[in-house]
Amino acid sequence: MKNYLSLVKFSHTIFAMPFAMVGFFVGTTVAGGELSWQKLLLVVLCMVFARSAAMAFNRWLDRDIDAANPRTIVREIPAGLISAKAALSFVIVNALLFIGCTWFINPLCFWLSPVALLVVLGYSYTKRFTWMCHLVLGLGLSLAPIGAYLAVTGHFDWIPVLYSGAVLLWVAGFDVIYALQDEDFDRSQRLYSMPSFFGKKDALRLSEWMHVGTAVLMILAARHLVTAAPQTGWLLWAGTGLFLVLLTYQHFLVKPNDLSRVNLAFFTTNGIASLLFGTIVVIDLLT
Repeated sequence: MKNYLSLVKFSHTIFAMPFAMVGFFVGTTVAGGELSWQKLLLVVLCMVFARSAAMAFNRWLDRDIDAANPRTIVREIPAGLISAKAALSFVIVNALLFIGCTWFINPLCFWLSPVALLVVLGYSYTKRFTWMCHLVLGLGLSLAPIGAYLAVTGHFDWIPVLYSGAVLLWVAGFDVIYALQDEDFDRSQRLYSMPSFFGKKDALRLSEWMHVGTAVLMILAARHLVTAAPQTGWLLWAGTGLFLVLLTYQHFLVKPNDLSRVNLAFFTTNGIASLLFGTIVVIDLLT
C-alpha cells in the first residue's frame, strides 16, 4: 500500500481537492444544489480515483524515461518495487472506479467521465511533442471545481469556470518551476517542456505571467461569488489574498541559477495556499 501511495504521490491530492470542495459548496449554497453528504463522498472518490489513474499511467508510460533520469530512477517502477504490469492494472481499476462513481452522481457527469479521463491520461503523452504539456496538466486538475459543481447542479456556471481557469494557470505555472530540475535531461532526451524549450530564465518568466493570469481569474471569481452569495465577504477576500500572497512568494524562492528550494516552492507553498484558500472559502459559504 505504501508503494502504491508513493507511486501516485497521494499527498499531492492536496493541490486540487480544496478547489473541488469550493466548487461543490458553491453549487449547494449559491446554485441551490442539494447538500448530500453521499454525493460529497462520491466527488471525493472521483477525485482520488481519477488522479490515481492519471499518476499511475504517467509512471507506467514514462518508466523507461524515469529509469534513465538520475532524479527519478528511484521511483517505484524503475526501482522494481512495482511491476509495470501491476501499475497498468492499477490504472485500469482506478479508471473503472472513477466511471462507476460518476454513474451514481448524475447522467451528465457519467457521460463526461470518458472526456475527463482522456484529458488526465492524455497529459502523459504531451511532453513528447509540445512544450505546452504544463497547460495540459493544468487542464486536468482544473476539472476539479467545475466537476464538483456539475455533480450537485447538473449545469455549468461562470463561477466554477473562472476557478477552473485559475487552477489551470496556477498548476501549469508551478509545474514549469518543478520542470526546471530536468531542463538538461529533457533536452538530451528530446522531451518537451518550457525549461528545455525556452531555457530556465524565460520559462520562469512564463510561469510568472501564468500566475498573473491566475490572480486575475481568482479576483474575478471572488467578485462574482460575492455578488451571487451575499453571505460571503471578508473571509472570501482574505482566503483569496492569502492564496495570491503565497503564489507570489514561490517566485522569490527559485532563481534560474538556484534550484535548491524547488520542492519548497512546488509542494509546500502551493499545498498550503490551496488548503488555506479552500478551507476559508468553504467556511465563508457555510456560515
